[in-house]
Amino acid sequence: DRDTDKKRIEELLEENMVLEIAQKQSMNESAHLGWELEQLSKSTDLADTRKSFVFELNECASSRILKLEKDNQSLQNTIQELRDASLTSRESSLKFVELEKENQQLSKKIEKLQNQIEKEKQSNQDLETLSEELIKDKEQLQVVVETLKADKDRQVQ
Repeated sequence: DRDTDKKRIEELLEENMVLEIAQKQSMNESAHLGWELEQLSKSTDLADTRKSFVFELNECASSRILKLEKDNQSLQNTIQELRDASLTSRESSLKFVELEKENQQLSKKIEKLQNQIEKEKQSNQDLETLSEELIKDKEQLQVVVETLKADKDRQVQ
């Protein structure tokens, strides 16, 4: 009886050591997955910050475009007034040419800003897509972490 008890104790000690090693590995894996989850969370926060930055850029560009369009309209009105007044003096013709040049420059700026807004919109869409993918990955990792925790709990029990 003593011999069988000793053998049984040795078997239980070995089994206990194997379970302790498995528990340590499981805890290490859980810690690593927690770290990865934290990193993903930080990445998501960065994407949110970038989204708000892109939104602010779009708002700023839109307000600049509106201001330039208003200036352009003002210049158009001035040009029309000069035409209506039919001032033929040299000064008015120089002013007219100057206003036409300024109008062309503003039109080019408006076009550039509109192109920039389109690029920012595309970038924003890309960021939203990336954010959605990161959220899906985060959810999958949470499921894996929960599964590992459940496995660890079962092993410990």
